[in-house]
Amino acid sequence: MAGAKALDAVDIPSLKGKVSDDEWKIRVDLAAAYRLVAYYGWDDLIFTHLSARIPGPEHHFLLNPYNLMFEEVTASSLVKVDQHGHAVDDTPFMTNPAGFIIHSAVHMAREDAHAVMHLHTPHGQAVSAHQDGLLPLTQTAMLIMGDLAFHDYEGVAVDADERERIIADLGDKGAMLLRNHGTLATGRNVGECFIKLYYLERACEAQIMALSAGDQVNLPPQGAPEITAQQGSVGLPMVANALAWPALLRKAHRLDPSFAT
Repeated sequence: MAGAKALDAVDIPSLKGKVSDDEWKIRVDLAAAYRLVAYYGWDDLIFTHLSARIPGPEHHFLLNPYNLMFEEVTASSLVKVDQHGHAVDDTPFMTNPAGFIIHSAVHMAREDAHAVMHLHTPHGQAVSAHQDGLLPLTQTAMLIMGDLAFHDYEGVAVDADERERIIADLGDKGAMLLRNHGTLATGRNVGECFIKLYYLERACEAQIMALSAGDQVNLPPQGAPEITAQQGSVGLPMVANALAWPALLRKAHRLDPSFAT
């Protein structure tokens, strides 16, 4: 990927200088998150979504174009939509109705959910289908599982009525297992959301590997999962904002700086 132009066949006019500085920064962060999802192998062709809310009373948010691979997404290609899923500005791209249902539900109900990310990775889907969900098998799982909610599968998310049930099931949690479907994370900004998602995905991957090795797993001592969950609730946001996300942005620039165009 390094040194390559990501969108040779797609002409996307730059929006830099045509949107506010705040919106441009969010666009760059969100485009970086798309590229990093692709880098870690969490993408699902052109499906699943990462979104971010634009500051302002309109509750507009950014969503990926439906026909671009995650490795092709740029800051200028992200589509700004309203609460009804309609593009706010002229755009050559379309968006995915199912992505709008899930993301708009969380953005509309949770003022603190400035970023929402949803994936269909094999490990995330496998754990979402497991009767017990995420188990306290690893430190990674214990750091995130205290902030985890669950939502039962209702089919492809195209029914607007499902938004109310997603919101009710999420409550005040920052992450969710969508049963038989995948993973979801929220955050006060793109970086915080991405790190939460990273921990959830890594925890799911480790769980599937541990269980595939046999049923003789070692469970942590009583009380340890609760202590670790409390440490995670304090530590993960701090690590994300001050350390991990700035480092990941540098990585995205090294991989292919075209995301920031």
